[in-house]
Amino acid sequence: MEPLNESLFEAQALESPAALASALAPAASAGHFDELRGAATPVVPPRPVAPSAAPVLHDVAQPPAVAAAATAKAPEPAELAPPWRRFFEHLGHGGFTDLPRRATRMARQIRDNGVTYNVYADADGPQRPWSLDLFPLIISPESWTQIEAGVQQRVRVLDRVMADVYGPQQLLAEGLLPAALVRGHPGYLRAMHGVKPPGDTWLHIAAFDLARGPDGNWWVVSQRTQAPSGLGYLLENRLAISRQFPQAFEELQVQRLAATYSAMMEGLQRMCPAGSPPHIALLTPGPYNETYFEHAYLARYLGVTLVEGSDLTVRDQRVYLKTLQGLRPVHGLIKRLDDQFLDPLELRPDSTLGVPGLLQAIRAGNLLVANMPGSAFLESPALLGFLPALARRLIGEKLQLPALPTWWCGERAALEAALPQLGDCAIKATYPGEDSHTSFEAVLGSRMGRRELDEWAGRIVRQGDEHTVQSYLPLSQMPTWSEHADRGRIAPRSMLLRVFAVSDGAQSWRVLPGGLARLAGANAQIASMQRGGSSADVWVQTHGEVDRTTLLQPQATPASLARHRAPVTSRAAENMFWLGRYTERAENAVRLARITLDLMGGEDPSSRTLLEWLHGLATRNALIAPGVPIGSKSRRVFERALIAELGNVETGGSVGYNLRCVRQAAAAVRERLSQDHWNQIVRAEIDFLHQTTEEPGETLDGTLAAGAALRSLEAASAALSSMTGAQTDRMTRDDAWRLLSIGRHIERLAFLSSAMAAGFANGAVHEVSGFEAMVALFDSTITFHARYQQRRDVATMVDLLVLDGDNPRSLAWVTQTLRGRIAKLAGSAPGTLTALSYELPDPAMWTLEHLCETDAEGRYPALIQLFEFCETAAYHVSDAIGIRYFTLTSESVRSVGV
Repeated sequence: MEPLNESLFEAQALESPAALASALAPAASAGHFDELRGAATPVVPPRPVAPSAAPVLHDVAQPPAVAAAATAKAPEPAELAPPWRRFFEHLGHGGFTDLPRRATRMARQIRDNGVTYNVYADADGPQRPWSLDLFPLIISPESWTQIEAGVQQRVRVLDRVMADVYGPQQLLAEGLLPAALVRGHPGYLRAMHGVKPPGDTWLHIAAFDLARGPDGNWWVVSQRTQAPSGLGYLLENRLAISRQFPQAFEELQVQRLAATYSAMMEGLQRMCPAGSPPHIALLTPGPYNETYFEHAYLARYLGVTLVEGSDLTVRDQRVYLKTLQGLRPVHGLIKRLDDQFLDPLELRPDSTLGVPGLLQAIRAGNLLVANMPGSAFLESPALLGFLPALARRLIGEKLQLPALPTWWCGERAALEAALPQLGDCAIKATYPGEDSHTSFEAVLGSRMGRRELDEWAGRIVRQGDEHTVQSYLPLSQMPTWSEHADRGRIAPRSMLLRVFAVSDGAQSWRVLPGGLARLAGANAQIASMQRGGSSADVWVQTHGEVDRTTLLQPQATPASLARHRAPVTSRAAENMFWLGRYTERAENAVRLARITLDLMGGEDPSSRTLLEWLHGLATRNALIAPGVPIGSKSRRVFERALIAELGNVETGGSVGYNLRCVRQAAAAVRERLSQDHWNQIVRAEIDFLHQTTEEPGETLDGTLAAGAALRSLEAASAALSSMTGAQTDRMTRDDAWRLLSIGRHIERLAFLSSAMAAGFANGAVHEVSGFEAMVALFDSTITFHARYQQRRDVATMVDLLVLDGDNPRSLAWVTQTLRGRIAKLAGSAPGTLTALSYELPDPAMWTLEHLCETDAEGRYPALIQLFEFCETAAYHVSDAIGIRYFTLTSESVRSVGV
């Protein structure tokens, strides 16, 4: 399709936007339902081919209907369906001419909000922006009535199936459910047999993937019950798209989403086994999970604590959250973790994502889990073929929303019925994603030749129970906006609709009036985000009044506000602590590298003593590899070694390595950082590594030139200053921030103390160049010269760099700040210090006269002793904080809020 051109945009002035959309948007592919026009695109019979004409070659990958239509003239597009006509009539200011700008603005909003969908196989790294189309999928009230009733019915059936499978198992005894699909499924958890869930409800969140057939009816393609994703992404989709089309959103009477989320949370709170109010957390696998953004987003929206398995512990068959204040009871978990990883004691022993003893807490009835473990067997595509009989047996009703015809080839009759139809069906794994069974991506028979079909038929005959065959349905196609040059175009793309049923009480469910539309990639027949697909918002219309419920509480009480203050988990606290340490460590590395390169590239040759001091610091702080000769022996080798390590992120501890560590620590607490702060961290690493590994400016031997290296370090220094500003002025002063600050000051105290100790030990500070380098390392050059002009003696250095309580780089300021932050962290009374604070030296006891005393050999024993004490105390306090707040193994660990 050609992009929209100037003449077509000018035509908007002559006809309505709806008529223009009808003219510009091509019809859906032949045989597919056209969402834009509300009807299937007819399949036109092929034109007769004269005997003398060359034969038409069809791509084997094309469905027969598409191949046939390829030889015929495409039918003229029909008029737009009424909802879409109203949508285009209410595009708002600018109409069609404004669509490219809106698409750009939406993409920028997604990027600025940090919405990502991580792809494990993505060679460009784990972070990939979420893909969202500009146009929503519009569902009429009549269609939604069919979907809502059918989904509610199906979730009731699935819940009762689980209750029977983990209870009396009558369905297995009566032969209504094959034992191979239950007991033979790796997702069947024998440890859950006999469990009675709170509220007798096994499923709290269930997702159903639906497809619309050419006849306009909806069909169930698959169902997800373990940890269905999409509840967070569809919220972000709604926010993004409704802002682009506010007039159309109001005109079409689109149902809101907040009321359903609110009902779900109220239902979970009522069913929690204990606690008033109950404490509910969302369990995530961590920041490297493909949908981690959604986990953090959903936790914030619902007002629950985002936790990883390492944040939780089980004591006396109860689950507790490890916080800085001690152990806090957890009464409910919204699980976003596959069942097999939940408990390494009873499930996968190699899992580091779960909580040891979690299943025992569930069996004891002390924890509500949404969803209860053991539902993985419900996700098998083979189960779809048995659900009609199960519905009649369990709830006495006929399913209102049909599933695509499905044959589990573990039964001989089904195998014989499926084999002749392989060319028109999809072949799926019965146990997808399970290592103990044959697992493979779904394949379409219409995309295979005769030889491939025969090979698949042979596999199915040999391992029938491992294969499930499902009828192929041409997916309906909705209008999408495709970027093309500077204009864009409307193009139809196949889509699947994911809808969610959530519990709002015991044995009660409601269907979220919206969903997540997943769009297939160009020329693809399978809609999958992992295969390069996209998403679209889903607008469900209503004939009645729009429910404008909001999760905002207009009359908040002090108690309710206190409940919404999320506790600082030990894991988050530890990552914040190391975020501070690595940020400070990166700053120190940048400053030390700049000073070293400046001195080695200066006009005056540096003294041997100064070079030995710099070499020692560079080696100690991993700016150069061990064994590099001292600069006085081979200045050029020393310089090259220092530059070569700058961008090394695999080993060592130079600038690039520390920037990588900053980003990794920040990723683990991504939900606590502003988007600007996160962007600064990501850009700092990317830009520095690009400049030190890909930028021009190399010498003849391939190493980065000193000038280019210094420019990279200057840019990194500016980026780190921005990070420091964000950490200092734009973060709430809670315990997490205090630990970040404590981490920074511990690192600063240890680094500066060791640097001064080394400078005094070898005498570098007694030379002019060494003196200036030491002051520069403390980032105090301007202050020093403004205060002392040309004086360069030990007394002035000690006064500014050791004793000055107003210099944030002096040892006195750093030590005093550390003592105060640690005391406030521990919750001591104002003005009093804790035992841990007393592990640090008291700057009030330091005097200039005492520190400047020399011995018979001209050394400064009191000063050297202070430096060693400060460094040792810094590392000792770091270890003590880890034991007290992160591992919770000290005697002071206690339980709170029981």
